[in-house]
Amino acid sequence: MKIIEKFPNVYELDGWLATKSICVGTRVYGERIVREGKDEYRTWDLHRSKLAAAIKKGLKEFPIAPSSKVLYLGAASGTTASHISDILTKGELYCVEFAQRSMRDLIAVCEARPNMVPIFADARTPSQYSKDIGECDVLYQDVAQPDQSKILLSNANACLKYGGFSMLCIKSQSIDVTKDPKIVYEKVIADLEPCFEVLQKIDLHPYDEDHLFLHLRKK
Repeated sequence: MKIIEKFPNVYELDGWLATKSICVGTRVYGERIVREGKDEYRTWDLHRSKLAAAIKKGLKEFPIAPSSKVLYLGAASGTTASHISDILTKGELYCVEFAQRSMRDLIAVCEARPNMVPIFADARTPSQYSKDIGECDVLYQDVAQPDQSKILLSNANACLKYGGFSMLCIKSQSIDVTKDPKIVYEKVIADLEPCFEVLQKIDLHPYDEDHLFLHLRKK
């Protein structure tokens, strides 16, 4: 099997995107497991993770280093978060989720992974958790709310260090179903530009329709 390391702790296995598991012997969402010697790789489903789709579609720079402190807004049941956990062999991942059912699933994932911390909170009010987290290196957001840009800005002000990176999944249908997605994207970017430098924009089609992935750096 040909194994290529695309970014630190992110791999391609014969065309499959994968991370090397830090929790050997467990699956999170039914993903395929590939064993190579003593190592175990978890394939990363492009249709279930917008971060995986962005990597596949040409993300040029990957801001999550093995030692990063990452704040994840909208962690849901832990699908993408579990792969970030694999990457953070020396780092920390704080997972904010507000839906009770998703939180139950997320807690189960976190219990098996010492670098994941579940936070049951509303991402609109970072004051609930910012003091416990402190400054983070990377802010990742995947929330289906109309005020996506406002949520990102408030969390960046509270938790993201200057020069830190953010990755945002803009869900145009959650913001305004009546407008062309491109108009929605332009408005969100305009809202963010006073605080962030836009490093890259990635349309996630065909893995996610009407979604734009932004890689940003805090000014």
